[in-house]
Amino acid sequence: MREARYTEYKTHIKSLLLLGIPIIIGQLGNIVTGLADTVMVGQHSTEELAAASFVNNVINAFIILGTGFSLNYTPIIGEHIAINKRIAIGGWLKNSLVANLSTTAIIIMLLLGIYTNVELLGQPKELLPLIKPYYLVLMCSVLFVMLSNTFRQFVEGIMDASISMWILTIGNALNIAGNYVLIYGKLGCPELGLLGAGISTLFSRMIMLLLFIAVFIKQKKYEPFRKGFLAIPVRKAYWKRLNKIGWPIAFQQGIEAATFCITTIMIGWLGGLELAAHQVAVAVSTVSFTIYLGLGSAVAIRTSLYKGLQDWVNVRYATLSGVVLAIIISITLSSILLVSCDAIGGLFTDNEAVSNIVATLIPILMAYQFGDSIQIVLANALRGLSDVTSIMFISLISYFLVAIPSGYSIAFLLDKGISGIWMTYPIGFTCAVCLLGLRTYRVMGFRKQSK
Repeated sequence: MREARYTEYKTHIKSLLLLGIPIIIGQLGNIVTGLADTVMVGQHSTEELAAASFVNNVINAFIILGTGFSLNYTPIIGEHIAINKRIAIGGWLKNSLVANLSTTAIIIMLLLGIYTNVELLGQPKELLPLIKPYYLVLMCSVLFVMLSNTFRQFVEGIMDASISMWILTIGNALNIAGNYVLIYGKLGCPELGLLGAGISTLFSRMIMLLLFIAVFIKQKKYEPFRKGFLAIPVRKAYWKRLNKIGWPIAFQQGIEAATFCITTIMIGWLGGLELAAHQVAVAVSTVSFTIYLGLGSAVAIRTSLYKGLQDWVNVRYATLSGVVLAIIISITLSSILLVSCDAIGGLFTDNEAVSNIVATLIPILMAYQFGDSIQIVLANALRGLSDVTSIMFISLISYFLVAIPSGYSIAFLLDKGISGIWMTYPIGFTCAVCLLGLRTYRVMGFRKQSK
């Protein structure tokens, strides 16, 4: 019996790695670009690094909310792949793109509202001339991120993840090259600093969307999906289901992203040096987050497939295998952070004060790796089962009701400063793991009994 279970876990771990590694590589390309942005901007100016911290965290919070909505497509693809309804998947793709356009319009209106009131958010006044133009350029890129992510859900959902890997790699390489030219004023271009990084990001995101569209049109193996895309109209029933699945995921992702946004605003109250250090630490943490997110996406795809087959035993195996991989990866990444703790800050900036603050944040970053990895896997397992409303409420409790008040109290009432604010993250992730674990056990246990 034990040997049979070991074989099952081994098989599922292998399948998750084969599916997840291309997703992770593609997503890591985004992170490498983000790190390159941070390094290049930080080397150009500490003030620009601080301004980038505020803008990136605000914009990314809304991008995560929007892309969370687009994740509504994943469980639908899995269910239809299981019963070989490829034409229907193409129709769902069209409907998902239209739904994402409406969501993008809402996000841009909210971002404009923040932009017009940015002076009221308590950020250092000397940073506002840097914040405003960079903010507008990144805001314009949101549309391209949203539509690209819909195509990305499509190719990854049909288990053709290498496509998104290559497109993201190309786009991110262009972004890094553009950063070099526009930030520092190379090849006859003006030296634009932080604004140049924003323009390069906008351009690369446009290119990635065009590449996704070109692949969808040209690839012969996508012909059944194109037929469905052209033949099936935008339908109310499709729209209703996409919204039913999408908005809870969007709010769940948005709540977690908003946590980082709120903590960034609180850190801005402490000063520009703390804000710059925060940007460096967040850039480093995003690497691990992206790896966990890629693994989580693979888990969601597998659980949605098995749900379509009504194979609840393998739903559980896929989920538990994802948790095992998450623990192994988090141990590995924490070990890397441990040995490089004192050197990380110096990679991004030559400001010694900023580097010293970064060094105080790395132990906290290490502490929350386990919670972050496991909660992402469990949340995505439930997403694959379309059990999304529970995830939203768990995030609300974990981050808004528990983590943020705790971090604020530690920082300002106990006078722990930026380290106290950063305690928000391990507290929130730990709480989320406990609640998601209970929900996952209940859902999968119920299915087991009813089978």
